[in-house]
Amino acid sequence: MDVVADRKYVAYCGLYCGACRRLLSGKCPGCADNQKATWCKVRSCCISNGIASCADCKTGGHERCKLFNNFMAKMFGLVFNSDRSKCIARIKEVGYLAYAVEMADRKMQTIKRK
Repeated sequence: MDVVADRKYVAYCGLYCGACRRLLSGKCPGCADNQKATWCKVRSCCISNGIASCADCKTGGHERCKLFNNFMAKMFGLVFNSDRSKCIARIKEVGYLAYAVEMADRKMQTIKRK
């Protein structure tokens, strides 16, 4: 399946759902449309604050956010070698569409930790 660049597949936490196997196989609608993802504190926070992702947060930044940096997020980062903080920084730098294009071109869900 082809990975397409689409801003709607940029998750609230900065991951790119457009490159996810579950989304590509039709088993998941992506972060924004996934009604079962009520467990995700980052998603809930962004929705309640009316923002597209943590890149738009005006309350102190994702670096210091307890929701963005919770235990599950840290475990996810370790298991998947994911640096969501760099994803958010990249969105701030280039914007949502350019980020989606970059991630789709690389066929990546996340920017890897170094």
